[in-house]
Amino acid sequence: MNASVKPAKLIKGQTGDWEVVIGMEIHAQVTSKSKLFSGASTEFGGEPNSHVSLVDAAMPGMLPVINEECVRQAVTTGLGLNAQINLRSVFDRKNYFYPDSPQGYQISQYKSPIVGEGEVEVELDGGKTATIGIERLHLEQDAGKLLHDQSPTMSYVDLNRCGVALMEIVSKPDIRDAEQAKAYVTKLRSILRYLGTCDGDMEKGSLRADVNVSVRKPGGPLGTRCEIKNMNSITFIGQAIEYEARRQIEIIEDGGAIDQETRLFDPNKGETRSMRSKEEAHDYRYFPDPDLLPLEFTQAYVDELKSKLPELPDQKRARFIEGFGLSPYDASVLVAERESGDFYETVLGGLADKARDGKLAANWVINELFGRLNKEGRDISVSPVSAAQLAAIVDLIGEGTISGKIAKDLFEIVWLEGGDPRALVEARGMKQVTDLGAIEKVVDDIIAANPDKVAQAKAKPQLAGWFVGQVMKSSGGKANPQAVNDLLKAKLGI
Repeated sequence: MNASVKPAKLIKGQTGDWEVVIGMEIHAQVTSKSKLFSGASTEFGGEPNSHVSLVDAAMPGMLPVINEECVRQAVTTGLGLNAQINLRSVFDRKNYFYPDSPQGYQISQYKSPIVGEGEVEVELDGGKTATIGIERLHLEQDAGKLLHDQSPTMSYVDLNRCGVALMEIVSKPDIRDAEQAKAYVTKLRSILRYLGTCDGDMEKGSLRADVNVSVRKPGGPLGTRCEIKNMNSITFIGQAIEYEARRQIEIIEDGGAIDQETRLFDPNKGETRSMRSKEEAHDYRYFPDPDLLPLEFTQAYVDELKSKLPELPDQKRARFIEGFGLSPYDASVLVAERESGDFYETVLGGLADKARDGKLAANWVINELFGRLNKEGRDISVSPVSAAQLAAIVDLIGEGTISGKIAKDLFEIVWLEGGDPRALVEARGMKQVTDLGAIEKVVDDIIAANPDKVAQAKAKPQLAGWFVGQVMKSSGGKANPQAVNDLLKAKLGI
């Protein structure tokens, strides 16, 4: 077990506590216009078999040629995972028959992958973190797709995806519960999207996970693992792990043994079911691909890619906490997606200008904007309220021109109708009333009308809040709350 991983929740069984041990193989589709060994398009959603070259169709005499862009993306990803980059790697043939793989083998990497050991730090509930080790990252081809619902008597095959470049990112068995597993996939997806090496679109199959689950008595030897294949939802990954761990514990406690096998998760029933017995590496008869030379590049090539790395989520999070005084939670929410972090920084007005209140801006971006976007199922890229408009609202609050309550009304207007927030405040008379004379008249009227409440407030000063509420209500939320507080304290003698 990785020393930095916190012990996770143990599962109570009939015979005591059990620990779950989880390792993951993430298949991430490389961002590239053409496939790993051919010039065919990788575009999603084309007519069946319209993006298939003679290489993808495994026509006799066709030779694979490595796509340098895919190599660049794999090395960049390795650097983003703080991993060892291997200057020499080898492509192997992994032999198995799949009806949707015309070659009868997959070109992959076995003993000499392009990227070696690395790590990913994940944030957990309660401010905890865990470091998940990366075993390796290698390049390989994707398979095609079988369509079973087009004909009552035949299966159709679409080879558009066949030969698309995948990065298989293999974790160490460092994950200890469903929460850590979900946090790991979320974080890995975020890193890939920041790097631009995979779009992370799980619905389109750009990111898929094979989840290996075993159980053991705490600190005991590793148990027999089962692999749950092709998970493309973070929520389902969590459900599958919890079901599979319970299933294995019940079998062992009933005196049975776990068969090493490949399983599928049925989201409708919330359970895993057997698919086939699990193959071992020797079952695939790996050998170096005779059509491809070893892949070699220089340290200078790696250093150049390293110099072009963007700021990654952990670095951005640390800068937001340090530079803008954000809580670790708020910073994590803002950096989860590159677009969210960029939006927040635009609201602040750039890196150099820290005149705007970082916490106030974060509060408006997270609670008001993200809250409304989530409610309406919209992405930040199509937000009706721009960063410039939100910055103007934050400025109006900071200047005391409008109160927090008026700001929410203003946000609603901008969301529905658009417009310049400053111009809207002027045109619609939304300015906060700071004229003490105007506020005093309202305060006097409310005090005169409620002598019983005055007596209560003098005896219990915290009850003055009722008066503040009444004044704000009668002024339509436009009175300056601080001015109201000061006046009331003076008038009530508290």
